[in-house]
Amino acid sequence: MAHGGSTNVILSSLAANVGIAVAKTAAAIVTGSGSMLAEALHSFSDCVNQILLLIGNRQARRPPSESHPMGHGRESYLWSFLVALMLFFGGGVVAIYEGVHKVLHPEPVERVGWAFLVLGFSLALEGASLAQCLREVRKQGISGSLTSRLRDTKDADLIVVTGENFAAVLGLSVASLFLFIAWRTHNGVWDGLGSVAVGLGLIAVAFFLAQETKSLLLGESADPAVERHVREALAEDPRLLSMLRLVSIQQGPGEVVLAMKVKPRDGLSGAELIATINDLESRVRARCPEVKWQFVEPDDEA
Repeated sequence: MAHGGSTNVILSSLAANVGIAVAKTAAAIVTGSGSMLAEALHSFSDCVNQILLLIGNRQARRPPSESHPMGHGRESYLWSFLVALMLFFGGGVVAIYEGVHKVLHPEPVERVGWAFLVLGFSLALEGASLAQCLREVRKQGISGSLTSRLRDTKDADLIVVTGENFAAVLGLSVASLFLFIAWRTHNGVWDGLGSVAVGLGLIAVAFFLAQETKSLLLGESADPAVERHVREALAEDPRLLSMLRLVSIQQGPGEVVLAMKVKPRDGLSGAELIATINDLESRVRARCPEVKWQFVEPDDEA
């Protein structure tokens, strides 16, 4: 997904979460619900996270420099990893702490009508944001389940925002269930247990996001389609006999580095070999615009 798509998804999620966080905070104060307070903290944490993603998105667009000749694309992955840590500590751990406190010192839940109204409103907004993320995931052209698609995509912003919105929808559903039980049983312990359940869900999602963004930060290979297109481009030229070695690295969203060793036909002059390699690079760029750097070495053995 292009940077523009990522930015639009982040901005829409940020706008929704600001309104949701304020509404949840008001409902938590009115009802005294620990689950609602956990959800409010989660939403405020999401707002901070999305601001961090926007910073990372902007930093990743900086052009190459002498100290960073391949650009700053991986900054997007760094900030996404930080967001995963924020979701873990700022959302999950705090929600569990608040939930344990409510379990040990239960309080009656009051005026639950306001809480259910806010939860329903929040669920509608978060569901719309999640649907937008899922549409962007489908645009990636990757098949399989949602989990496998998120594992295969190279867009860390999309991974994180989709994970956040999924956690939000899950958390709202869990908070609604436990708040309803607390209200019907007149037992505030259930409300605290709801907060703990929300926190555990956030930690699970944060762990998944951290694993995926860490993998991108360390340097994943590019999409398999890139390698397929490179090999097709090579096969079109009779001056090139085979691909001896091909290494691809995802340098950032929409930025790929290729290093390849190719076997040319015998008898080519130096000028002909240069022209052959230049032609190969041109065909690769035409097929894969995301390939920003190519390093091609002629050889006769792997």
